[in-house]
Amino acid sequence: MKSLKNFVYCLIIVCMFTGKLSAQVPAIIKIDLDRKIDTVDPNIYGAFVEPIRTVVYGSIYDPESPFADENGFRQDFIDLLKELNIPSVRWPGGNFVSGYNWEDGIGPKDQRPAKRDLAWNQIETNQMGTDEYVKFCSLIGADNFLCINGGTGTLDDARNWVEYCNGEKGTYYADLRIKYGNEKPFNLKYVGLGNEIDGPWQLGQKSAEDYCKFALEAGKLIGLLDKDIKLVASGASLYRPDNAWVDWNDYVLDQMVGQIDYISVHRYATEALPGGRRNNVFSDRMSLGLDIDQKIETTQALIKKAMVKSGSDRPIYISFDEYSGGFGGLSSSLLLAQHLNSFLRHADVVKMANITMITSLVGNSPEGDFKNSIFHTFSLFSNNALGTALDVKTICEEYDNEIFNNIPYLDVTAVLNESAKKVIINVVNRHETEGIETNIDLQTGDYTGKATINLINAENIDARNTRMEQPIKIQSEQVSFNGSSIKHTFPAHSFTQIEVPIN
Repeated sequence: MKSLKNFVYCLIIVCMFTGKLSAQVPAIIKIDLDRKIDTVDPNIYGAFVEPIRTVVYGSIYDPESPFADENGFRQDFIDLLKELNIPSVRWPGGNFVSGYNWEDGIGPKDQRPAKRDLAWNQIETNQMGTDEYVKFCSLIGADNFLCINGGTGTLDDARNWVEYCNGEKGTYYADLRIKYGNEKPFNLKYVGLGNEIDGPWQLGQKSAEDYCKFALEAGKLIGLLDKDIKLVASGASLYRPDNAWVDWNDYVLDQMVGQIDYISVHRYATEALPGGRRNNVFSDRMSLGLDIDQKIETTQALIKKAMVKSGSDRPIYISFDEYSGGFGGLSSSLLLAQHLNSFLRHADVVKMANITMITSLVGNSPEGDFKNSIFHTFSLFSNNALGTALDVKTICEEYDNEIFNNIPYLDVTAVLNESAKKVIINVVNRHETEGIETNIDLQTGDYTGKATINLINAENIDARNTRMEQPIKIQSEQVSFNGSSIKHTFPAHSFTQIEVPIN
């Protein structure tokens, strides 16, 4: 019996030692400048606006606010957005657009009708219409991305709206725009051919067949008005266990290949579990970045199939034009970083993305807007992660949950920003309680000896910024390294961006 006890005791000691030794094995990130994915399109840092509750009225457009400019827009909001370099803004929907009559939102404001918006059961005053939207975009330096009414709208509604925006003097709707104060065309660049038309929540829901009939004709008319406008088909948004969303995208792509430039992907991967259940377990939420990879890769495969089948040489990309990491706390910042990492990992196919909502990027207050937690995450990406996305190899510990298997604790991307002479490394540590020691191996390239570490973190995973207290901010430091290797420990529940200068 004594020998058995000694054996068990020794076994426990060995297991404890082995576990400790295993935990100390550093993770490895391998970066090779020759392993290029594709150019990062700045349009992945776009945003989305839909007039839901106070998103527009009160947060963006509020003539009664002491912060209002001469156009009625909140100057404090605009000033913060300018720091994010948002390249495009998708408007006005969203579910809203499927019941929207665009002509209600033009002309003298005191003559615009207030109407009930059935999508959100609210009164739409139409005080922010097409002209105001275009003005707002110009103030923040963004291109116009118009989503037409593919639900209750008609082909005439679509072509007349585009003529109003881009038509030259001498036609009815172009002259109407001029009459209302805009001599020059708006230079509309992108048009979404409807919004989430597969969804039963949508006004004017259509089958895939009926949608394609409408969208193909609408796209044809828009192309005849302006051949330079890029067209975005409405991809699936109805995600159910039968995965019929794949069939929708497959059909739309087969029918519209050669006629469109993008297919949209909408996905809100924030707290959902299989069967539509929800939870707030941190490790589960942090795994949902893998869902974004899955939606992109499945759609990319369908695009390749349609391209090969048709023989078309007109490329189709993904416009991930509705997504969200959440609305404010530290975990939202980390989930947002995983979305943006996914877009970078798939830079060869994701060429546009628009975060829901643009107002989620800024903390709103009647006393003045402020930088919330996701502002900082978005800013690091939109200002720094530009250039060429690199194919990164990451070796680290993994975990499983009810949603996914083999979830790496480190979510990593890298971008070669040649104009800034830097490699930008983006790392999310999904672990709630443990930092992860890591060796970063820069396998090619000639580097100087100091890297800048930008960290977003807080002691509490539930931390969030307010106007008075901002525990979540960018903490920066410089670290020296030898040769082409950097050793760094990524803190628990954190996002880190490392800027490595290149000689």
